[in-house]
Order: sequence, then structure tokens, then C-alpha cells
Amino acid sequence: MDKFNIAIDGPAGAGKSTIARLVAGALGFIYVDTGAMYRAVTWKVQQEGLLPEQETEVAALAKRMQIELIPGDEGQQVIVDGVDVTKAIRLADVTAHVSQIASYGAVRHLLVALQQQMTVSKGVVMDGRDVGTHVMPDAEIKVFLTASVKERAERRFKELENSGTNTLTLSELEQDIARRDQFDEAREISPLRRAHDAVLMDSTSMTIEEVVDEILGLCKDKVGGGK
Repeated sequence: MDKFNIAIDGPAGAGKSTIARLVAGALGFIYVDTGAMYRAVTWKVQQEGLLPEQETEVAALAKRMQIELIPGDEGQQVIVDGVDVTKAIRLADVTAHVSQIASYGAVRHLLVALQQQMTVSKGVVMDGRDVGTHVMPDAEIKVFLTASVKERAERRFKELENSGTNTLTLSELEQDIARRDQFDEAREISPLRRAHDAVLMDSTSMTIEEVVDEILGLCKDKVGGGK
């Protein structure tokens, strides 16, 4: 069976990364978390003592960085200039500023080029905000995964609690997610929006397994499955 590409877009906390990783595993495909790349730049900006508002300096730093995404059983390992930042990029301080860093045209141009290189050989499941509309507009399968703000906040709260990295209340997380939605949808460069040919999937009342099964069903219906 020929390989194909799958684009999964959606707002913060919709479960894109978990779903994309499981779908990739089921198909024997490569999983790419584009959000992790923007988080990696945000983390590096903070490490270098730059302010998120310093757009020119942020763009120059992003150009100098080396970002590696390494597949693993527990998810995607993120390496920045030789340092494992997989857990560090999920901390609240990075989350609070990643939307602003991701709004810069020069940063997006650089990372989108890297992401597109990863898709050339096909067999990629990629999640993010603009994968189906901008990074992989020709992806054979496109899904726009969403859920209510309340549900997404509760999921993120549990995730952070389980990892021991939570510093926010549930109410604060809900406000933060709503703020990020507004920022991502309003940004000038590659705003968050559903591709015209993407399947809308509201996971508010769905389990992870149900979402994965529905996407795998789309693959079977449209392209005949994976490996």
C-alpha cells in the first residue's frame, strides 16, 4: 500500500498530539508534532534571555538553532542544540508565550520549510495549527480536531497534574486556552482555521480510542489504510 500524509489541526488542548501519535503508530507512519518546534524556539528564547517582543532577535535565534524530533515509544523526543527539552517545552512559562513566538512570519517560514521537508517521502502524521491549510495542503487526509474550551482545560489540567508540571488552577487554564484560541485565530500569518476539505471532529464527548478509530476509518475509506 502506498503511503500518504495525514494533517491534524485544531486549537490548543484538543488532544492533537496524543491522537496523531496513536494514529501514526497504528499505521506505521512517522509522527511530527509541529507545535513542539515552536515550543522549542520559545524555550530557547527564554534561555537566551530574550523577550518575546524582540521579533528580529527571535527570528535570528531560530535560524541558528538546531531542532531534532526523534520518534520514541513514549512520544516524540525534542532536542535543541544537543539538549533534551522534551519536558521543559511543556512548562507553563513556555506555553504562555508560544503563540506569540509562532505568530512571527520569519519563524513560521523557517519551521514550515523544515516541516515540509519531513513530508516529502509521505507516511507522515503531522499535527498543528496550519498543517492542512499551509504546511501540507495536499495531504490525503485532513482532520480539524476540536473540543469545548472547558473540556480542553480539564484535559490539560489532568495532563499537567500527572506529569507534575502544573502551576495553574483549572480556571486559569481555561482562561489561557481561550486566550490562545483568540490569538491563534487572529494572527496575520497562517491563522488557525479549518481547511475547506478537512473533516471536522468534535471530541468533547469522545474517548481517545474513539477519535483514533474514526480517523483510521477515514484512512480506510479514502486511501485504503497504511502499511
